[in-house]
Amino acid sequence: MASKPQTLATTSAFEILGPIMVGPSSSHTAGALRCGNVASSLLEGTIRRVRFTLWNSFAHTYRGHGTDRALVAGILGLSCDDERIRNAFQLADERNLAYEFVVGGDDSSLHPNTVDIDMWDDRGTHVTVRGESLGGGRMRITRINGVGVDISGAYSTLFVAHRDVPGALAALTSLLADAQVNIAFCRTYRTEAGGKAYSVFETDGAPGEGVLPRVRELDAVNYATFIELPGSASALAPGVSTPELFDDGEQLLAACKEMSMNIGAVMAVREANLIGEDRAVASMRRVLAIMREETTAPIRRPQRSLGGFIGGEAHNVALNGVGRLSSALMGEVQTMAVARAMAVLERSASMGVIVAAPTAGSAGVVPGCVLAAAEHLGLDDNQIMDALFCAAAIGLNLSTAACVAGAEGGCQAEVGSAAAMAAAALVQMLGGSPTCALDAASIALSNLLGLVCDPVGGLVEVPCQNRNAIGVAAAFSAAQLALSGIRSFVPFDEMTKVMLAVGHALPASLRETAKGGIAVAPSALEACRRCGICG
Repeated sequence: MASKPQTLATTSAFEILGPIMVGPSSSHTAGALRCGNVASSLLEGTIRRVRFTLWNSFAHTYRGHGTDRALVAGILGLSCDDERIRNAFQLADERNLAYEFVVGGDDSSLHPNTVDIDMWDDRGTHVTVRGESLGGGRMRITRINGVGVDISGAYSTLFVAHRDVPGALAALTSLLADAQVNIAFCRTYRTEAGGKAYSVFETDGAPGEGVLPRVRELDAVNYATFIELPGSASALAPGVSTPELFDDGEQLLAACKEMSMNIGAVMAVREANLIGEDRAVASMRRVLAIMREETTAPIRRPQRSLGGFIGGEAHNVALNGVGRLSSALMGEVQTMAVARAMAVLERSASMGVIVAAPTAGSAGVVPGCVLAAAEHLGLDDNQIMDALFCAAAIGLNLSTAACVAGAEGGCQAEVGSAAAMAAAALVQMLGGSPTCALDAASIALSNLLGLVCDPVGGLVEVPCQNRNAIGVAAAFSAAQLALSGIRSFVPFDEMTKVMLAVGHALPASLRETAKGGIAVAPSALEACRRCGICG
């Protein structure tokens, strides 16, 4: 294992089974909100006016995905699990925040989910920020006032605007060293020699009280602020290299063998090393509690989605869960897994709180499979959490080596990844080996390879809800094949790369832009005209 570099030391399991968020989309809602969070932290005064320029997928689907509300909510400082996101415009009006949205259109040189944020505060300061939503709630800031930067929020981040003069960087690093702030990474960007410069310090935890005022007092410094997002690595230990840290399936299997543990246990130990055992267990218990609620509440109390395209389907499937249909077709356990999965999409599409797993658009597959199977097998909470840690380990590799965003890789990156995660978890729950679990994950990926992302009207409703049902079916069949001794012809690590290559080969019209596939069928276009939410 030591022969390969390990780079996942600061990626939490709860950014894979998470974030916990308000739907409908982890990339277009949660990620957009976090872009707003970071952008707003770059101004000292109260923001009075903001203009959002939307590009590519954001430009085409921002109303249907709630991206507009999420961006405003981010500027207001709301977190991605705050149910007030749906009322963001009203909150902005109450706080005298003026906002506008401009459609930038398509630009192939930009990330599929890109927004330019222009902000003006009550001190007369104007700042322009470019943000990218990377999928699964992850984001990156790539430009500030026209200068290229790279701020992901993955670490606690100190952002300093200063003059490009000799000794400026030395003064900053000396001050941080004196304040016992350990720097993980440092990058300086500038417009020109002797002009404006920005230094970004990614640190192990937030600087102590009094550090920011000292930084701001330095002669060359114009402005400094501290950036920290939920899910950042502020409490983690960058650079840690232990047997339970892994970058791919090969390293994961080696860790399982070395530690005589299954995949979920290895991932749990890894998470405990990163954030502490008590915090890891408490976080997974919260994930489990929300998964139980999101998979059952819509079955008990159906609710129409924002677009009105779905609502009540999960109840209908569950109603037929025991009887002629289930016995002749999917079977009772898979039927209930499908009902639970569809319920999550109904909750997400009505802007309810869900767990992105690994994205909001695919959030039903993992909890649907795991909870339905666990109920049938009589597993306790610890065994269920172990299975969820297994799913997180598979998702961790997929989100790093490939992608989980529909705008980048199509629905195969979302539902395909979720099916792979669920298949591995099912194998583990039924006593299969780590090798068998990876075979199941690879089979699930291969069976959904090339699946396009074509949401009608840009809403995460149709065909997304039914795609989650198909993801459940793929996970169940892949798990049964692997447990029957059928190996994946292509190993998991290779299949991950194949999925990424296929995703990049898909035309933009089939990657969450609502410009191809089912989204442009005449009946779908007519439904959109009647809906009106995106117009």
